[in-house]
Amino acid sequence: MLSDRINQVGESATLAVDSKAKAMRASGVDVIGFGAGEPNFPTADYIVDAAAQACRDPKNHRYTPTAGLPELREAIAWKTRRDSGFDVDQSQVVVTNGGKQAVYETMQVLVNPGDEVIVPAPYWTSYPEAVKLAGGVPVEVFAGAERGFEPGVADFEAVRTQRTKAVVINTPNNPTGAVWSDATLTDIARWADDNHIWIISDEIYEHLTYDGAGTGYVGALVPQVRDRLIVLNGVAKTYAMTGWRVGWAVAPQPVARAITKLQGHLTSNVADVSQQAALAAVCGPLDVVAGMREAFDRRRKAIVSDLNAVRGVTCPMPRGAFYAFADIRPLLGAPLGLHGSVADSSSHFATLLLDEAHVAAVPGGGFRSAWIPAFFVCAGRREPHRGDAPSQGVGRLSIVPWCSPSAHRVVRSVAHQAF
Repeated sequence: MLSDRINQVGESATLAVDSKAKAMRASGVDVIGFGAGEPNFPTADYIVDAAAQACRDPKNHRYTPTAGLPELREAIAWKTRRDSGFDVDQSQVVVTNGGKQAVYETMQVLVNPGDEVIVPAPYWTSYPEAVKLAGGVPVEVFAGAERGFEPGVADFEAVRTQRTKAVVINTPNNPTGAVWSDATLTDIARWADDNHIWIISDEIYEHLTYDGAGTGYVGALVPQVRDRLIVLNGVAKTYAMTGWRVGWAVAPQPVARAITKLQGHLTSNVADVSQQAALAAVCGPLDVVAGMREAFDRRRKAIVSDLNAVRGVTCPMPRGAFYAFADIRPLLGAPLGLHGSVADSSSHFATLLLDEAHVAAVPGGGFRSAWIPAFFVCAGRREPHRGDAPSQGVGRLSIVPWCSPSAHRVVRSVAHQAF
């Protein structure tokens, strides 16, 4: 009944876990959620105030240009010059309904049936699905924890064919928290330029780095790639605005015009009031961002330290974003929990964790980490109105016999240190 195109697309692993956890809560089950990738902080007052004021002005009750408010597009161009280090014009900016729409539309306007897009794994779940929806073929390259989840040019060259159209770069990375070095980004960008390959650079976590790590910007490092560079970004992660649904693509003008044309037949413009909120965010100070980053840093250290204290779990320290990506291979095939359940995969493990311990985490398989059975914990969340919810999650983890006594501390310190 359904099209072959949609049947070949998988469900979003993060949203599937989050949806199931919410359904369980709605039925009265007390679930601790560490799944969906969103900050738990409220949007800053100055942003909310700008939106509230915009709501009262009738001019904001109407359609805007499909590509977005001119003043917002100009602000995004200014922000790109400030942060990414290269000049763009507002005509190169298209405002989208969240970063996910920017990913989808980019693939739709760039990829022909049979074209290949290289996607480094582990990756955010929507990249390969967006490629498939465009009729393309996602091609994976993998770099594990022993390499800092940072692939090199040789990995990309090994899978390059005459059909290779683009490569996706996401640093800081979801789900691993890896931050690629400027040297790696420079090498990959030069390789892409030499082979006439497009670069799709997702910079949504650009301001969330730790331990002296910094986000490298391809367009600044290798200026000659700008004619084949599409930068994706948004306000969701940096400004705690996941529900406002404002993202954008910065692209060469022909690509920006094509994205605008496509969006005109999909959603048209982003909600005017959300655009006004995004304008306030982009033009505002980064002080609020710095405060969130400090809290994420404390959570990051606490969660990773205590996950590593659990026998059978290994979790590298992320240098960006707000996720922990843990290797759980020793736990597979072992009896777990009060019922002695046995998990044969990271997906099965996450299912047992939610069904039996009522703790929501995303399996690494959802990020194509078949080589490393892993599970994914979002350090950006603390359940609202439940001040010690993280420690409740620890208590539930302690029911599994493979947890050491120190596992009782997992995430507990997050509640006390971060707030």
